[in-house]
Amino acid sequence: MEFPKISLQDWEQLVQKQLKTEDIYSILIKENLEDIIVKPYYDNTNPAAPKLPRLEESTHLVAKYNETLEEDAYAFLIDEDVKVAEKILFFTNAVLAKNISQDASNQYISLVDVFNADASINVELAQYLLNQNFKRNIGVDLTIYQNAGASLVQQLAIALAKTKDLVEEFGAEILDKLSFRFAVGYQYFLEIGKIRAFKYLFNQLSKEYGLNLFPYIFAETSFRNKANNDEENNLIRSTLELSAAMIGGADAVFANNFKINNQSKLSEEVSFKQMIVLAYESIINVFEDATSGSYVIEDITRQLSEKTWTLFLNIEQNGGFTKSIASGKIQELIFNQATKEQSWVEEGKIKLIGVNLYPKLDITKSVADLYNKNEIKAVRWAEMFE
Repeated sequence: MEFPKISLQDWEQLVQKQLKTEDIYSILIKENLEDIIVKPYYDNTNPAAPKLPRLEESTHLVAKYNETLEEDAYAFLIDEDVKVAEKILFFTNAVLAKNISQDASNQYISLVDVFNADASINVELAQYLLNQNFKRNIGVDLTIYQNAGASLVQQLAIALAKTKDLVEEFGAEILDKLSFRFAVGYQYFLEIGKIRAFKYLFNQLSKEYGLNLFPYIFAETSFRNKANNDEENNLIRSTLELSAAMIGGADAVFANNFKINNQSKLSEEVSFKQMIVLAYESIINVFEDATSGSYVIEDITRQLSEKTWTLFLNIEQNGGFTKSIASGKIQELIFNQATKEQSWVEEGKIKLIGVNLYPKLDITKSVADLYNKNEIKAVRWAEMFE
């Protein structure tokens, strides 16, 4: 059966009638801080985009290690040496990486970032990690930038810039030894586009070195939009973030504890089992590049990719990631973005249920109290009201 083609003009007339106004675009088009245009109407005039595969057969659901979860979880994030078999173990701690007891039946994936506090590369640590029998040897941590308020484009450009600095230090062969750790935020469709855009951009960067590689992506829930007040709302927020990560095609996902304070083994387990529900009720962790062919997601991916590449080239013109941190340029970019975003929270343009809406709490800290233009630090929106 073939459906009749609806022209843009036909669609506009129908929507004008339904909304009882000719000015439909002021209602349907919403401003966003990313300057990404999300249209209310798409057609198939754009050329077909290639599939963007993930490296794992299905997205791994990662739990913080707890021996009571050994039967439920196949992948764990560990902060100490553990005795398990036939598991995938992720770790972020450099000391643990040097003392981990390896079992031949396990897979070990390092999320250890080798950039020092001044953004220089810890060459000795990197060399040690590269010499280990890990599935992925070195992590590129982007979570601090998302939690500090960086835009999606800034997060992606920093990921590329850190990758480029590593390639310049260790050669292009390092590319398939990297894992990328992203925090996923509140902008559902844009976050799907972020993960897809990074796959595309990393692949394009690898082609500059005669390779054809895709990145290993570990995605976790953000802290930025979480609150102490009505903390059960954090579960809804993190469920959407996990869903975006799975649909976007992350290789592994992890749910941080939904409680900011008074964390317990129960809240840790509930946080993990969000992923179980998502995976087993909808199997969204199985489909590869599920949004491929979606006009809106493909267009968001394209816009993010183009904006990111422009910013990445600008960072490279300024000497790369390390030099851009030393000069304060990246800190300034993130500060400007983060303070504008926080102002939107203050004004109620970004709604945070239980914080600035239902109920609306009193402001206890100003934007100036929360942010420092010379420092990249994690700030939760709700801190303004706590």
